[in-house]
Amino acid sequence: MHVIHNVTAREILDSRGRPTVEAVCDLADGSRGVASVPSGASTGRAEALELRDGDPSRYAGLGCRKAVASVNAALQPALRGRGFDGQQDLDAALIELDGTPNKSRLGANAILAVSLAYARAAAAQRRLPLYRHLAEMAGTGLAWLPRPTINLFSGGKHAGRQAPIQDVLVVPASARTMDEALSMTYAVYMSAAERVARKYGMRLLRADEGGQAPPFPNVESMFEDALGAIEAAGLAPGRDVVLAVDVASTHFHGSSGYDLGAETLTSRGMIERLAQWVEHYRIVSVEDGLAEEDWEHWPALCAALSPRALVLGDDFLCTQPERIRRAIQARAATALLLKVNQVGSLSEALEARDLACQAGWQVTVSARSGETEDHWLADLAVGWQGQQIKIGSITQSERLSKYNRLLQIEAETGLPLAAWPSAAGLRGGGRL
Repeated sequence: MHVIHNVTAREILDSRGRPTVEAVCDLADGSRGVASVPSGASTGRAEALELRDGDPSRYAGLGCRKAVASVNAALQPALRGRGFDGQQDLDAALIELDGTPNKSRLGANAILAVSLAYARAAAAQRRLPLYRHLAEMAGTGLAWLPRPTINLFSGGKHAGRQAPIQDVLVVPASARTMDEALSMTYAVYMSAAERVARKYGMRLLRADEGGQAPPFPNVESMFEDALGAIEAAGLAPGRDVVLAVDVASTHFHGSSGYDLGAETLTSRGMIERLAQWVEHYRIVSVEDGLAEEDWEHWPALCAALSPRALVLGDDFLCTQPERIRRAIQARAATALLLKVNQVGSLSEALEARDLACQAGWQVTVSARSGETEDHWLADLAVGWQGQQIKIGSITQSERLSKYNRLLQIEAETGLPLAAWPSAAGLRGGGRL
């Protein structure tokens, strides 16, 4: 049992200069956990609610003093001196104290900060690294490190909307270690920077998650430039490095269809276009290929793309167990993008992860566009045995802290990278 001595919170800034919440949990034996929470730019409507101040005179209304007060004035007196048998017990108490379906009273940012800080404190009390504590919480062994999917080019809400889709990512498919994966990605990233300077006549500009954001004339040019950068780095597209894409279709979907700039497509037309991209550019993962409420057509998308590519749900699923259950029943996806702050507590995120795994899905553990230097995400991805991890690009300290933590865990454990699922089926192993 872990007895809470005190919990406190304060407002800090995320990687975009916007406020977020950091919490401290002190246990009765002196063990301490500190954790900060991220926030997203591309957010789904079903996400748990971040509590913001709404005061336009301070941080354009994005302040988090209300969420901090939720911890210091509401959660602290309710939790102080109480003992908890584990994470699920603590999280159940937090959810009960909030008492709303979407954590709108106390704020998901406040609740998650305390949930994470408690996990860190409990791991410290047990003298375990966080990833091992989280593995025991999930009942998983430690067989692999998650394979990184790394932002190369960005558009949409992560950049200047110069292209409708959000991110083109590279997956170091032939890498055997995290060290090798990051080295390969560095070569591609720098090759892409040279290509951008030569082709678009501009210096390196980075989007929210570190991806490069030149003025692409269309979506296809993003893929062509990515393949060109891989080749220029001396690597083989489709063998050494493959592509993934975060389409984020909700953000260019309207009453008339999917607006790709030069044309507007129906849902069926969008599925056909995605299938063409997967075939032509050897794309192995398609995130949010359709809008989050286009439930009618997600099963057709899944049938069209799998098993050639993962059909990955982000805004579509929002790490919400009820949406995941519905998608499993409808055969609407083959992979979950797991973002803990979309649901608001570690226990609920673990339920989402377990549902996906039981259905034979892959799990990609993901950061958000607004991150901090806290690296708990790396421990969680290892402890919960996510097959992939999506942190962002290999620049910016809030991204690098997590990559560096993965390198540290690799050195401690000697774990190999997870294999990408074979084209023969999502349950299989093997590399492309």
